This record gives sequence, C-alpha cells and structure tokens, in this order.
Amino acid sequence: MQQSSVLVYGDFQDSLDALIRMHSICHTGDIFGSKRCDCGYQLKTSMKMISSHGSGAIFYLANHEGRGIGLFSKAMAYILQEEGLDTVEANLELGFVDDSRSYEDAIDVLKFLRDKPVTLISNNPKKYNALKEAGLNIAGRMPLWGDVSEFNEKYLETKVVRSGHIRGEIFNEQ
Repeated sequence: MQQSSVLVYGDFQDSLDALIRMHSICHTGDIFGSKRCDCGYQLKTSMKMISSHGSGAIFYLANHEGRGIGLFSKAMAYILQEEGLDTVEANLELGFVDDSRSYEDAIDVLKFLRDKPVTLISNNPKKYNALKEAGLNIAGRMPLWGDVSEFNEKYLETKVVRSGHIRGEIFNEQ
C-alpha cells in the first residue's frame, strides 16, 4: 500500500506566506523521467520554487497515479493513447472517471501544519477549489507550466482543453 508524505522546507508553520504543491505520485515521470507527462518537471521545479521562496511544502500524494487509476491501468491507458485516444478518453474507455483523485487527507494534514496563508503551485483549478472549499487560507495560485515536447504536447493540451487546467498567469486572492 502506498503512503503519502509531506516534505516541509523552511519555517513552514510560522512564515508569513508559504508555497505548497499537491503533487500526485507519478512513477513514470517522477522516477523514470518519462517525457509523456510533465510530472517530473513539475516536482523538480516546485522544489526549486519553494527553496527560492524560503518556506513551503510538497505533499506527495499516494494513490494518485494516472489521475487515480493506478500504475497498471495507466499503462493500459498508454496503449489506448498510442491508438489515438487522449488521456481523458483512455481513462473513460477503461471504465474510470477522468479524475478520481481526492485531496482530503492532504488538506487535513495542511490544516494541522499551518493556518497562515499558502500559495498553491498548480495549473489545476480542481486542486485550488478543493483547498478553498475546505476553508483553507489560500493567498493565490502560481502556475507551473513547461517541459513541453513532441512527446507530451497532446497530453498537455488535453489537460487544458478537457480538464480545465490553466496555462499561465499568477492568481492572487484579494
């Protein structure tokens, strides 16, 4: 069974503002450096962003592989993608929903660790909305876009067009 973990940097509890990344475990991208996704790039870049900022945390979330379908099913989805389906279509074809990830456990841990504002590093509005709906003190969102290549261009476009991900702009609560 996988376990989630939290990597905290700096004075996470008491700094005025901290950056956080809710990062779904991705064996193919984080460990093996796959270019089919941007996960490894996002993990490394968010760590650099947090280090430069001075305080923050990476929530490394178990059971989120392939938007929650698991590593084996993700491999099956890769086969369907080779046949022309996008990531959403492949998950649906395998009998899954587009995205079954839950952030509840990570939110509970974040509430325990910190009550001051945090800025979410993400392009995914579902993550941002989950934090807001849980009543967390969210200062805003910082985009994390890059590592676009011929291998992941369709995947990244699908994240924008089908899953509502935001390509750019920093968003701050007022």
